[in-house]
Amino acid sequence: MHFEVHGQTRPDAETILLSSGLGGSGSYWAPQMEILGQHFRVVTYDHRGTGRTGGEVPETGGISAMADDLLDIASSLNLEKFHFMGHALGGLIGLDIALRKPGLIDKLILINAWSKADPHSGRCFDARIALLENSGVEAFVKAQPLFLYPAVWMSENAERLAKDDAHGVAHFQGKQNVLRRIAALRAFDVEGRLSEIENQTLVLTAKDDLLVPFTRSLLLAGDLPNAELVIFETGAHAVNAVDISGFNETLKKFLLPSASARIL
Repeated sequence: MHFEVHGQTRPDAETILLSSGLGGSGSYWAPQMEILGQHFRVVTYDHRGTGRTGGEVPETGGISAMADDLLDIASSLNLEKFHFMGHALGGLIGLDIALRKPGLIDKLILINAWSKADPHSGRCFDARIALLENSGVEAFVKAQPLFLYPAVWMSENAERLAKDDAHGVAHFQGKQNVLRRIAALRAFDVEGRLSEIENQTLVLTAKDDLLVPFTRSLLLAGDLPNAELVIFETGAHAVNAVDISGFNETLKKFLLPSASARIL
């Protein structure tokens, strides 16, 4: 597993692990690195089958196998407790660990995640799979921003998206890996077990998320015993990259409530 450690180097610094979504890249968290690095040791990683980790996604094991990879990283860093932030698939990894390893995660942050896949998300996955199988990698990558960003934001960032498209095609994780990762997303279901997760949890969502209806976050926040819900009016699936300042301020208030109170 390829992982990187950023931010604080103090022996007493708290650690936060960040896990991205279907794309699997640790670089997804670039908009949060500065604010988190001021206060925490920050660990990012490329999921198995993606980026600099590479390799194949296991045929079996689903989200739990992906969580095992992250647990291996935590073990190699001798972490007895850490904060965790996950986006979509990454959030599912956090839920899996919180259920299997109570006490290992301190504060839990879930961005556009779910306890069970919504039928609408299934429709989106079907469309993406059809593009990959029938039209190829370039069409699959070209469509990806439609599920991530608001239309206006895409219009205003056309040059950046063109670069992202080129990078996505050049570093595509492979058809088999994509299909297995989507299968893991669809199979995940902890809807009846959320009451077991006692972590202080921040659930973030955006009303205009095309891929994951924000009602999935409402269900999470309603069933998790110690959850706080924040709903952004816009920002779509990748709200942390669209509304960077708003997202980071929300993050700060949750992770550093006393410091935020002094600032405000």
